[in-house]
Amino acid sequence: MTELAIVVVVIGRNEGDRLVGCLDSLAGRARAVVYVDSASTDDSLANARRAGTEALSLDMSRPFTAGRARNLGLSWVRAMNPPPQYVQVVDGDCIVQPGWLDTAFAFLESHPDAGVVCGRTRERFPEASIYNLLCDWEWNTPVGEALSCGGSALIRMEALNQSGLYNEGVIAAEDDELCVRVRKTGWKIWRIDADMTLHDASILRFGQWWRRMVRAGHGFAQVGTLHPGHFIVQRRRIWIWGILLPVIATVGAFTWPAITAAAFGLYLLSWLKGIWTFTRLGFRPPKAISGSTLLLLAKFNGLQGYLTYWLRRLKRSDLTIIEYK
Repeated sequence: MTELAIVVVVIGRNEGDRLVGCLDSLAGRARAVVYVDSASTDDSLANARRAGTEALSLDMSRPFTAGRARNLGLSWVRAMNPPPQYVQVVDGDCIVQPGWLDTAFAFLESHPDAGVVCGRTRERFPEASIYNLLCDWEWNTPVGEALSCGGSALIRMEALNQSGLYNEGVIAAEDDELCVRVRKTGWKIWRIDADMTLHDASILRFGQWWRRMVRAGHGFAQVGTLHPGHFIVQRRRIWIWGILLPVIATVGAFTWPAITAAAFGLYLLSWLKGIWTFTRLGFRPPKAISGSTLLLLAKFNGLQGYLTYWLRRLKRSDLTIIEYK
């Protein structure tokens, strides 16, 4: 029953062997799998077709986004006769774990008010870099009713039909934006205690990590503008740590140096708190120190992304995707 009720939409761009692993993990587990490619220069399309997957190419005459790619796949799914009850969306750098589709299907069948269900995403190679390790930590979020999901989730088609598909103009956090609309139509979103995907972030250089966090800041700004009640905490952190405290420290340097010292003291406390948190999670001391340092820096590359969004909006520029791979 599960494999007849679910169709899978995979999106990717130059994922190479990661895409092969993703498609292999889905073989025989769903009614159909459709892969949407965004101008890959590797063998992604050929590999998808060799795997027996329906393969589509995104029109690149306008800037591509993950939302555009997912919508092309979802439009193909909607045209099926009959359309499926559920659609699993997944990124091409993820391996879907054995048993996930059955577990997620059973959950949605037993929770008729649930529109979206996701599980645990784990980093495939967490020890390859501190950046991969931070991704694994970032995705270890609490189970239960949630505000949003990530790029992989099982979605009830009825919920999608009511909320609408992905917003194709959102270049980051498009999943959060969709989930806000899903919840507004009365559906619930759940994260359950089950392994869903193995993700290969493949972030091995500082520059890659920096751009990823810039993209996150851009998403906080754009989705926060579309839905002011979402990403409130994240936007507040950017304003406090990225703008307010530096301004206070600068003014204090010319007026009252104690204020500057206090501002730097807050950064120090935040850094020490991060080390303590990561140490409690089992990070070795060098990793805990590196991770906390990166979290401190993220207050500034997040600001860069936030300001990038507003500068683009003021200049009426295209909101092009920020790539880090």
